[in-house]
Amino acid sequence: MKTIFAKLLLFGIAVALFASCKKDDAIDTFQGGTAPVLTASVTGNIPLSYTTANNTALTLNWTNPNYMFTSGISSQNVTYLIEIDTTGSNFTNPNRQTVSVSPDLSITFTQSQFNDYLLNQLGLAAGVQHNLEIRVTSSINSVKATNLVSNVLKFTATPYAIPPKVQPPTSGQLYLIGGDPKLNSWGNPVPTPGLQFTQVTPTLYTITVQMSGGDNTSPNNQFLFIPVNGSWSHKYATNSSLNPTETGGGFGYDLSDNFPGPSQPGTYTITVDFQKGKYTVVKQ
Repeated sequence: MKTIFAKLLLFGIAVALFASCKKDDAIDTFQGGTAPVLTASVTGNIPLSYTTANNTALTLNWTNPNYMFTSGISSQNVTYLIEIDTTGSNFTNPNRQTVSVSPDLSITFTQSQFNDYLLNQLGLAAGVQHNLEIRVTSSINSVKATNLVSNVLKFTATPYAIPPKVQPPTSGQLYLIGGDPKLNSWGNPVPTPGLQFTQVTPTLYTITVQMSGGDNTSPNNQFLFIPVNGSWSHKYATNSSLNPTETGGGFGYDLSDNFPGPSQPGTYTITVDFQKGKYTVVKQ
């Protein structure tokens, strides 16, 4: 009986070992792939213009890396990371533009999109030609060990300045006037330099002033911006559709409503952004 039991035990162990070997043989291992080949719809200069902002700047296409496992071509999702950078940065610039795509093998950028990348992400100057490089890196589920990097395409592009939402004063001067005695009680002209804004950029102005606070539904606690000191011909104002509050909102040229003043007294910094058509009022 012991002999029979021992034989059965050995047989069971052998079967288990055989099953284990079969399981090991079935492990699907990563075999790699082929780096994507990147092509573009344009060569050389990428067209960018405010008048054709909705037109295509360029279309990028790339080949499938055909990732392989021992069982065959991978069926897992492939992620493609587009990188746009300035020449010489070698894609190490922390401000480079990245766009993730999955599972498509192409992407199209409008001139408006691409211009925005250059101005607001890469921080490049408008009206100046810049040298750019673009590449795509593929991966399986963004796992770095599966990264495959494409060839690098080189371009030039000249980003355009986006016209400001509100036209700034041509003189480069802006003045604050209001019902508050500290803002000259609507007396025009206002004293300078106390109620004259500082021009930070062609589209950005700022001023820091004392304000009395109070009921901002009253003209006594409201204010305006004027481009010409001593003249009521034109003004920068607001209206209800621009959602003005005592902390800021939208504004425009020769609109109907005054800006609401703060409810509390104190020192305030008013920032007027003509590029965005927004103003802010921040207590110091």
